[in-house]
Amino acid sequence: MQQRRRQILAAISSAIGYGLLDAKAFAASAPPKLGLIFPPANRGVPEEGLAMYGNRIEYVTEGLGLETMTPEGYDAVIDRIPAVAKRLVARGAQAVLLTGTSLTFYKGEAFNQKLTQIMREAAGGLPVATMSTAVIEGLKKMGAKRVVAPTAYNDEVNARLRAFLTEHKFEVMGVQGMGIVAVEDINRVTQPQLLEFCTKVVKGAPKADTILVSCGGLRTLEILAPLEANTGLPAVTSMPHTLYAGAKLLGLDARVQGYGRLLASA
Repeated sequence: MQQRRRQILAAISSAIGYGLLDAKAFAASAPPKLGLIFPPANRGVPEEGLAMYGNRIEYVTEGLGLETMTPEGYDAVIDRIPAVAKRLVARGAQAVLLTGTSLTFYKGEAFNQKLTQIMREAAGGLPVATMSTAVIEGLKKMGAKRVVAPTAYNDEVNARLRAFLTEHKFEVMGVQGMGIVAVEDINRVTQPQLLEFCTKVVKGAPKADTILVSCGGLRTLEILAPLEANTGLPAVTSMPHTLYAGAKLLGLDARVQGYGRLLASA
């Protein structure tokens, strides 16, 4: 009886051991999770992220409920950020990005840094970044000095972008927006329309050396290479280059070929 009992305990121990090994193997093979805080309430997994990194990254998303791209709209959702960041961490996020370029630049760099700190604390010290920080880093990596910025925004938000870029010591050669206020209207912009608009704005600023297409809601991944070909200038755009920054936060090789100079760089 004693021998039989020892055999049963040994079998159970082996089964538990194999289970732990399997769990560890699964965790090692599972893609890292990137948490994304989106300004709109119901934004799903970004198509650009899937196109760039496929199954190398798993995305977990939460929304803030932003309705208008105005200072008043941003003010209405800012206080929701800590709770949303905590929910992403509870869902397994290993790094957290706050998207929304204008949401993070509209009160200047000191406020952008404050948002970063708020997120970091809410995320328990995990790696975090804002979309504005990502695009500024992208511009610097491209050696930008004189920037032209086609945007989705109205004149008031464009003025705040100009001030933010100036604060970062860029010479702003032009900022021109599509005049979009309602967040839902961003989805009506087609790829051909966006490429034509951006090319026109850039050609109106012949002294510029770098392009910033600003607004995380605009789908810009597929226009990056054509825009650079049309203008001869490197382009930084909100969502692709924030996802690129997120991949780096996760410790991945973030390079992606075929979508412009910055994404192809180490």
